Amino acid sequence: MNSVVASKAKPVRSYIEVLKPRESGLHFLMGAIAALIASGGIIAAGGAFPFREFILAAIAIACGVPGCNGLTNYLDRDIDARMRRTCLRALPSKRIYPPEKSLPLIIALIVIGLTLAWVVNPWCFMFGVIGVIAAALWRKTSLEVFLGIVAGCVPVLIGWFAIRPVFDLQILSICLLVAVWIPLHVWSVMVAYRDDYRQAGLYYFPLDWEVNKSVKLLFGLSLLLYGGSIFVFFACHFHLFYLIVANILGILLVSACLRLLSSRSSKSAWQVYKLTAFPYLGIIFITMCLDVWLL
Repeated sequence: MNSVVASKAKPVRSYIEVLKPRESGLHFLMGAIAALIASGGIIAAGGAFPFREFILAAIAIACGVPGCNGLTNYLDRDIDARMRRTCLRALPSKRIYPPEKSLPLIIALIVIGLTLAWVVNPWCFMFGVIGVIAAALWRKTSLEVFLGIVAGCVPVLIGWFAIRPVFDLQILSICLLVAVWIPLHVWSVMVAYRDDYRQAGLYYFPLDWEVNKSVKLLFGLSLLLYGGSIFVFFACHFHLFYLIVANILGILLVSACLRLLSSRSSKSAWQVYKLTAFPYLGIIFITMCLDVWLL
């Protein structure tokens, strides 16, 4: 009996894995918090919390983001199979075979996400379509980071415009923060697994740079990201609480990049990559939400 249950659970876990739950969870958090920040402004002005728009936007993001991540995984399966870091993923390892078996779930999630985005408002639908296009084009190429910036900002924009369809300095500052974070996050893992990428036949930027130049670039981005987090403080009129947390996280990130600058090791690059994910960006967004709603 236990073996039957395990055999059924294994494929389910494989399909969930295709949707990149950790990455999707972070982007959902970003989008939901962007909606909560926008809602905070409405509440402060004496309005009611927009439950309908918030719930619809949250579900749209919760469906659309993993759908887009699954689409990227599906399209990149051949390249992933050539890399040691990714060859054991569900599609390249053929735990789901043929890979087309994953498409109904992926397409269904994207369609549900876009439909709900349209119900919220046309702006959210437009951003959703842009996100799907970016996911479809987001292959392991020289355009990876640019398309990643687009894809990373889409959940934030959907969450914000669902509640407050106005592009102002607040949402601009948050999107700029994400836009600087994406290359630091993506390029750090590329430096960490530089040899893995190159043996798979991938030589695009920054893989075609020497390591000493790449780590200098990452250090510069960490300073820019630190500055961007402070810009958010002024643009969004946050309180001292956010400023303290942003400074602590910024110092930790810059210190990690300084260690990488000194050692130029794959281990240090991997530590930067791990730090930039939830510990940095996740906590920054949670701090924004707490600042708006508790202070």
